Amino acid sequence: MNSVPVQTVTPTQTSTPSPTIVWFPPSATPTPYPTFQPTATPNRLPGLGSLLYEENFSDPLDWTNARTESMGSNNVLMTGNRLILSANLAPVILSSLRSGLILTDFYAETLLTLNRCQGRDTYGMYFRAASETQAYRLALVCEGQMRVERVRGGEIYPLSNWETSGDLPPGAPAQVKIGVWVAGTEMRIFLNDRYQFTVFDRVFQSGSLGYFANVRSEIGLNASFSELRVFRVSYASPTPTQTPSRTPSPTRTPRLTP
Repeated sequence: MNSVPVQTVTPTQTSTPSPTIVWFPPSATPTPYPTFQPTATPNRLPGLGSLLYEENFSDPLDWTNARTESMGSNNVLMTGNRLILSANLAPVILSSLRSGLILTDFYAETLLTLNRCQGRDTYGMYFRAASETQAYRLALVCEGQMRVERVRGGEIYPLSNWETSGDLPPGAPAQVKIGVWVAGTEMRIFLNDRYQFTVFDRVFQSGSLGYFANVRSEIGLNASFSELRVFRVSYASPTPTQTPSRTPSPTRTPRLTP
């Protein structure tokens, strides 16, 4: 019997499939940046209203101790629509208050020009003042510091620490716009329209405005004030009334020189 030959089939090599061409490869998914919610700029002059009072410094009878001609070495002069505190013989305290002006809540601004000032001599602005010895005041030092004080019964109670500011240049000559915002027990200080700091106190509720200088250096002091404007403020604080964190130590105020 003849056998039938079995044909051996040699397997062909399996071809490797060609890679699929990706014509539009996906781009990397960028990592999103965190989203920041914008916050509103705080209003440092809330409740600011219309112009209430404007002073042109033309009548010395409206201001205590003011006169139009020099009478000795130390003077409160009113000339050229300015009130000038001129101290040439120290020690001396010069002051002047606006007569007949009673303010409660307000924003007052005035332009200060320093022509002569040195060392620890002090000058500044009264507000809510019943007199020179019953008032709040913003005290500025020729060396370039400031604080708010309560003057009561001849004693000075600091309501803030001494602060420095780029808006308060040391020495003279210099020109600074002073602003005081007062509502309730809250008092905010501005220099050159820029907010500086806030203090709280509940002693004096109303009063007038004025200026002062406490001079002890031999060089003396010459400071003039002009462009006083007062605006209405209608504002109630949304937070409880704050009080200073520490009880300040009073310092004695020297007797005023007539």
